[in-house]
Amino acid sequence: MLRYVLNEDDVGAVRFALSPLCELGLSLRAIREPARFPLQLGWLRRTEEARERLDMRVLGALIDERMWTPDFLNPRPASPLTRLEDEFRALAATPADVFRSDLVAVHGHVPEVFAGSTSQALRRIIRALRQLWETCFEPYWPRMRAVLEADVVYRGRQIAQAGVASMLNGLSPRIAYDHGVVSVRLADPNDRTLAIDGNGLTLMPTMFTRRASAPVGDGPPMILYSARGQGALWEAEPVANPAAVAAVLGETRASLLAALGDPASSTELGVRFGVTASAVNQHLRVLRDAGLLVSTRYGRSVLYLRSELGSALLESRSG
Repeated sequence: MLRYVLNEDDVGAVRFALSPLCELGLSLRAIREPARFPLQLGWLRRTEEARERLDMRVLGALIDERMWTPDFLNPRPASPLTRLEDEFRALAATPADVFRSDLVAVHGHVPEVFAGSTSQALRRIIRALRQLWETCFEPYWPRMRAVLEADVVYRGRQIAQAGVASMLNGLSPRIAYDHGVVSVRLADPNDRTLAIDGNGLTLMPTMFTRRASAPVGDGPPMILYSARGQGALWEAEPVANPAAVAAVLGETRASLLAALGDPASSTELGVRFGVTASAVNQHLRVLRDAGLLVSTRYGRSVLYLRSELGSALLESRSG
């Protein structure tokens, strides 16, 4: 059990963040044991051929049989807009003692593949992770990030409507908040109680944690939890003729719903369907209000993505 003790100021400073590097590291769990991550089987199928070309000797040494990864792969993001290249630069600068102690905390020793020069080992790790990113993540990252950001938007709405305590208690069955203490039930049999002491608690949605995760060591306070909305992430491609749905929603809205298996902005959709931006926005608002779409801000744009309910509606009419 891990317990984070928060004072009143700490509760008000709880923040959310996303980390591409964390997603890369945690994805090794699904690669190692696909059966434990059924929601990511679509991603695993799509990337199966590409993963055959990865440096699995290096990547495999970054995870153990407990599905733990070293803390240097789980940095606390400095910004909600953290870029992978910035994280790679920070990873390359990991001190030798930290690098080795993080590996020992996971494996009990430094794996043979990382013996010798720390800088050389870090270069190999970054090279292997970059290949993983370019072949298996980059093509799907906009869609994955849209789901992660939609989760953050949802949690923010929870805080506004019901408060931080309600939000924390809704993150996962493994996470509980009571009287200033956030308790996280982990696979680690050791009990740890850590005071936040003004260091801020960071919450991070991820695609590759089934319940809840936290740093292996006593690093910056951080909890990783399973993002909402993953069920529709790897659904089949949009149906070609959603005629039955069109009879209910109208042809334009049905077409938009079918197209939004991948996230897109209203501007992009307007161009694709030959509809004015104002008309597209009106249709999207109706679909979102009906629970058929989710939306989230991505940079200067608002991205829309079909919800699980929207996917279920299309499937029920296309079978």
